[in-house]
Order: sequence, then C-alpha cells, then structure tokens
Amino acid sequence: MADPLGPSDGGPGESDDRIIQTDLRIEMSRSYLEYAMSVIVGRALPDARDGLKPVHRRILYAMYELGLTSDRPYRKCARVVGEVLGKYHPHGDTAVYDALVRMAQDFSMQMPLIDGHGNFGSVDNDPPAAMRYTESRLQSLTTDSLLEDIEAETVDYADNFDGSQQEPMVLPARIPQLLLNGSSGIAVGMATNIPPHNLSELIDGLQALISNPELSDSELMTLIPGPDFPTGGQILGRSGIRETYLTGRGSVTMRGVANIETIEHPGRADRDAVIITELPYQTNKAALIERIAEMVNDKKLEGISDIRDESDRDGMRIVVELRRDAYPQVVLNNLFKLTPLQSNFSAHMLALVNGEPVLLTLRKMLQVFLDFRVDTVERRTRYFLRKAEERDHILLGLLLALDQLDPIIALIRAASDTATARQQLQEHHGLTEIQADAILQMQLRRLTALEADKIRLEHEDLVTKIANYKDILGRRERVFGLIEDELTKLREKHCLPRRTEILDLGGGLEDIDLIANERSVVLLTETGYLKRMPVSEFEATSRGTRGKAGTRSQGEEAVKLFISCNDHDTLLLFSDRGVSYALPAYRVPQCSRTAKGTPVVQLLPIPREEAITSLLSVISFDDDTHLLMLTKGGFIKRTSLSAFSKIRSNGLIAIGLEEGDALTWVRLAVPGDSVLIASRAGMTIHFRLCDEELRPLGRTARGVRAMNLRGGDSLVSMDVLPVELADQVAKSLEDDQDESGETVVVSDGPWVLVASASGLGKRVPVNQFRLQKRAGMGLRAIKFRREGDELVGLRVLGYGEELLLVSERGVIVRTSADKIPQQSRAATGVRLQRLDAGDRLSEVVLVPPDSEDQDQPDDRSDPSEVAGVDDAPSS
Repeated sequence: MADPLGPSDGGPGESDDRIIQTDLRIEMSRSYLEYAMSVIVGRALPDARDGLKPVHRRILYAMYELGLTSDRPYRKCARVVGEVLGKYHPHGDTAVYDALVRMAQDFSMQMPLIDGHGNFGSVDNDPPAAMRYTESRLQSLTTDSLLEDIEAETVDYADNFDGSQQEPMVLPARIPQLLLNGSSGIAVGMATNIPPHNLSELIDGLQALISNPELSDSELMTLIPGPDFPTGGQILGRSGIRETYLTGRGSVTMRGVANIETIEHPGRADRDAVIITELPYQTNKAALIERIAEMVNDKKLEGISDIRDESDRDGMRIVVELRRDAYPQVVLNNLFKLTPLQSNFSAHMLALVNGEPVLLTLRKMLQVFLDFRVDTVERRTRYFLRKAEERDHILLGLLLALDQLDPIIALIRAASDTATARQQLQEHHGLTEIQADAILQMQLRRLTALEADKIRLEHEDLVTKIANYKDILGRRERVFGLIEDELTKLREKHCLPRRTEILDLGGGLEDIDLIANERSVVLLTETGYLKRMPVSEFEATSRGTRGKAGTRSQGEEAVKLFISCNDHDTLLLFSDRGVSYALPAYRVPQCSRTAKGTPVVQLLPIPREEAITSLLSVISFDDDTHLLMLTKGGFIKRTSLSAFSKIRSNGLIAIGLEEGDALTWVRLAVPGDSVLIASRAGMTIHFRLCDEELRPLGRTARGVRAMNLRGGDSLVSMDVLPVELADQVAKSLEDDQDESGETVVVSDGPWVLVASASGLGKRVPVNQFRLQKRAGMGLRAIKFRREGDELVGLRVLGYGEELLLVSERGVIVRTSADKIPQQSRAATGVRLQRLDAGDRLSEVVLVPPDSEDQDQPDDRSDPSEVAGVDDAPSS
C-alpha cells in the first residue's frame, strides 16, 4: 500500500523543470543593473546628438505626426499627451505633460521648442493649468532645426513599447540642442546638469571648428564665452566656466541684476531701494521674496523696511525698500550673500554617446554633434541620390517608349493581358520590370509633345542632381559646406542677443563686502580689552570741555591705546616683544561707550606675557610705504610695509630688540618723509627719512639711535610729516627768518599739535622745528606751566582736522583742531580738555576722513590738506 504521506505527481518532492535555482545576490545584482541602465539610457540622460531625452523626443515626434507645425492651429495638450501615451511613452500622463510644459516655458528653456497657448506656469513656481485647458504646437525653430529631413532616412527607427509603431531613436538635429537649451536629470548613480547657451555663439563655435579642427580651447571659449540663461542675470568670473568647458564639470556663480534707486514718496522723505530686475536661472521669485521677508523678521537682514513685487507684463521688478539709516550697497551685498539672489550652477555635462554615459567637455560635445551632423547629411544625400536614380530610371524607360512609340503601342495592343505586355516589353525593348510597369501605367496625355519635353527636362535635371549628390558623398568638404550653410540660415532666422552678462570678477563675497566702511575708534585698555565705537558717538565740542566717557571709569580700565580708522582697514597690533599681529578692524566687536570690550587674547593668539604697545590702521600693503618703528630705548628703523602683508595667525617678528628694550611706537611713512620724535621732558627732534639718515632694514634688524636723551628723560611720541610738507618746511626755514635768525610764527600751516598730561596744548607751525641730524638732542617743543607736567602727544595737523582726545580714565573729547590757538615752541599752551581730579591726558588721535572720500585723489602738496591722515592712527 502506498504511503499516503509520500510524494505524488506534482508534489514538492518531485523535480520541476520550471524552477530554476538562482543565487539571490546574483539575481538582485543583475536585475538592479538592468533597471539602472534602463533609467540611464531610457529616461534620465539626454543623447549627445540631439540633446533630448526619450520623453521629449517622443513628444516632438508625436506632435510632428499630428501636423502641429508652427503654421497650423493649436491643439489641446490632452490630445498630444494621449498620442504620446498610446504610441510611444507608457509612463503616465503627468510625466509627459510636465515635460511638454517645460519645453514651452521661456524661463526654463533658452529657446522653447513648443509654442504654448494658455497657462503654462510662471517664474513664481505657479503650476500650469490642466492639460484639458492648454493648447500647443511646435515652434518654427523645432521644425527647422530638429525635425527637418526626418523622413529622408536620416536617422534609425526602432519598435515602440508594443511593437505596433516605429519611433526615431534620435532626431536629425541641425543645432547642438544639448548646449542650446541644456538639460538636467538624475539617473541611478549619476546625474547631469548642462547649462543653456546662446544659439549665435554656438553657431560661431561650430563654424570655427569646421574651418579649423585644431582650434585651441582658448579660441573656442572666445567664441562661446559661457552659458546664456533664459532669465538673464549675471555670471561672476570665468574660472568656473573654463573649468566646466575643459573638464565637463564645474561651478558657475550666477547673480541677479539689482540696482539701487531712489523712491519718491509724496508727503515724506525719499527712500533708497534695491530694484531687482533679473533673477539667477531656476530661482523661484515668490520663494526669494519670502526668504528675504523671513530673514528681515529674524533680524538676519538689517536695513530693509519694505519689500514688494511690482512685476508685470513689461518685466520683473522686485522693490526692496531700505530704511533711512541703511547703507544700500551693504544691504545689496547681504542679499547676494544670504539669499538665492546669488547662487551657483553646478554643471555636470554628462550625456549618452553611443548609448553610454560620457562626461563631455565643450569641444567633445561639439565634436560629437558635428560627427552626427556629418552622418545625417550623408544619409540624407544617399536617400536623395537613391530617389533621384530611381526616378531617372523610370524616366529613361519613358523616353525610350517615346522614341519607339508605334512599336510599343502595337505590342501592347496585341498582348492578351498586362503580364504578357510587361514580359514582351522587357524581352523586345530591354526594359526592366519597373520601367515596363511605368510605360503600362503612362497616361495617353503624356504622349503629347509638351509632356515629352517635360520628361526630357526632368531627366536632365535629375542627371545634374545625381552628379551633385555623388560629389557631396565623395568630398567631405562639401558636407561641411552644407552644414555651415544650414547653420547660417538658422542664425539669420532664429538667433537672439545674449541675455546673461559675464562679469570679469570673482563670485565670492567676503565678510568685508557686508560691512559698511564707517569711521570708528578702536580702544585698548590697560587690562587688555579691545573694543570699537563709531566716531559718531562723540559729537564735536568746544575746546576745553570735559567730553564723554569712552570706557568704564574704574581705575583698572585706564585707556592704554586709542586710534581712529575705517572699518575696512586692517589693524596691525605690535607687542612690546617686537611681534606684529593683524586683525580686520570690523572684526573688533562694536560696543557702547561704557562697555568693557573683548579681551584681545580672544581675538588674537597673543601670549599672556606679551603686551600690545602700538596700534596702526592700514588701508593696503604696498612696497612704496614703510613701517617706521621706534623702541622705548630710542632705536628707530623703517621696513617695507609689504613685508607684513601676510602675517601668520601667531604673529610675525617686526623688529629685533636688545635685552630690556620694547617696541613702543609704529607709524606709516614713505621715502622722503620726515619724522618728529618727542620726549617726556618736552624735547623734539626732526629729521628726514632718507637713506643718508635712515636706510630701510629687514624685519629682524634692531635699528639705529633716534635721539640723544638727558638723564631721566624718555621718549613719549612720534609722528610723520609727508614728503611734500617736509620740502615746504625746508624751504620756509630759509625764507621765514627775522634779522636775529629766529623762525617767524606763520599761520598757513601745517602745524604740530603738542599736548601735555595736564590737558594743555597748542598748535606750533612745523617750520619752528628745523630739520636736524638723527641722534641729536633736539629742540624744546613746550614750556610746562606747572611742575610735574610732561609731554604726552605730538601730531602733525592740517586745516579742517578733527581730534579725539582721550584721558587715562577713558573720557573722550572730539574737537576741531582749528579751534586750538597757534603758538610758538616756547609757549605753555591752552586747555584742550577739562580733566577730573587725578585724571591725565593719555592720547591724541586724528579722526579719519569719511570712507566716501577715500576714493578721491590725495593732493598732499597743498598745505591746507590733511597732513598724514592715513599715517595718523597709532598709539
């Protein structure tokens, strides 16, 4: 008895030939690779020949079959989508309609391929209307450049998805559509992103490449300078373009077009506004406006009072209205830095070449297209040649029949049927079957003399054409000539001017571009706190007033160094050990007058055993300018400023020091300037900065002796007189002396401001300080009114100068230098600042000119001009 639990027919225990044992890893790997290649080749990547993905190619071909050319009426998009779905692309109506819509958007494609009628979306990312509402037809450019000659056997056809139709594998493009309108797509493990270009420039590049196949990349990029986006805008710099064209990948920085205008408001003050008229490619206008509004609300964008969209049919116009106290250029730079108004186009020029994805350079892309175009023209010519030869073959038969008309008519009449007549025509008159059929089908009206002449003329014309076609196929230069002629005709009919401007500058915005170049004062306290305050915090006052507190009033917060500068300047900080450090002025935190500030060790890696003894502001580093350094021990030297252009984060040695000496004063100077050095006892020395007195030395040199001091005296200040004024002083010393030989006090400047610790000071004409030899005793600059007073500051002045006087307790006075009386060297001076009990005047600095004035030429030959303003900020 059989086991009821045993195997039976068809049971699991028996082998089944329909089951194939397969390793799961191998099967998944093979299936995934097949899927990946299907996505890469059949959906996501464009073909390098016609620049189209399959869905775009199928849409255009289906519209061509429907007869929707540019001279025919529009048809509903739903009709087109249905045709594409039913015949060629069974991937869903949404995918097809989205692709159709994009080909009709003038803000998505450089030259749209479809002429849309209705709502096809907007630059605000508004969706298009449903396909049952919109209509479309082909643009004339599409017919002329992509579909022309498609019926002349110029391209291969393949079965559609169900084998019921034939579809072209590529369109016979006459222009490099891949570069003209660009392409983007994400496949499996790879992606493409190709920017659009200008048609005229592409044609220029192709024609140049045809004329000279050895054309250099630089010459090619002169003809095709860069992408041309449909939304216009600007491209910053050419390095990203060059990298993209030479390697196939790169980043192109795009920027919208924005201008600063003044908006008039009836009944209230006018306001500045940033007017945006063009956006970077693929930037959503509504999202941009929303982003700006969010950043204004979050206090990340300052200076904006209102934003509105005034775009209409005439063009784009986004108005960003500014507050009255805003700096328009700074706001605009922040818009570029923080919003999509400036963005990058990451180019990756990947396309299918012979069915495989290839990363293409500009030259390779154009060469692939030219090779395809040559093949297309040759295939078209062979087609025309074959058709001409077939027609001429028939005409030759008809001409023979006309020459032997009577015998042929008799033969036909005597034949019993058509097959017999055809056979006898072939046997008796040497005709082919095709020629015999043509004679049998010929109408009687063709036997007239006029019709016979037409046949002869057509034959002669075909003979000429056949010879021409054979010549084209025999000579490659004829093929290139036809390609050039076709390109020229397309240029004349369809080319548009470039929309995107290429600017020869870098695309990056540095922090300094986002900061207004305001006038500021920088203050360092004895305890090492650094802070920055706008000059506007200190209003100009009359001479002798008390002033405002610039820091806390506690004794431990005494001001040590105090300079004025502009926020775009570079601060050079020099330590007592002769090491220099660099810090952009705007990176010093801006504080209120009473704030303590930020420890300098948090801004720079300064060792705790080092103390900052001098501050200097520098606009630019150049070879013609020198740093003039003076030590506590009286050694002086000058070194080229360019040697300090790249100061490391941990500092750079500025001077070599002897044991116990310290670097204390630093100034800017140029060859020919003169230097004034003052001692605590009120003595000054004035000598030229020339090679005979003080030749330039290297960074690590010690320097030479500056001044011979009496016992107990020490140096307290140094300032530089520009070369033009130094020359005037030398001349005035010869002209402005009385009979006793003493220099006469003059009133037309320049002057030297001499200030003492008790708050007294005066302006002394510079020509009272004659030029001497270095290392001398010098001349007395001031007579002290009270015992224990000492000299603390010495500054060179011109007309219209403003001064900042700061006391040890941080009380600051801003005043006009013109209000300080002019006196001789022997005078005691007048009160400059009213000091509190126990307080002393610490420093005197010049207020720098407005940042707007820095672009003006500096005529230092006029004695009424500011003397050494750029050199003034120092300790």
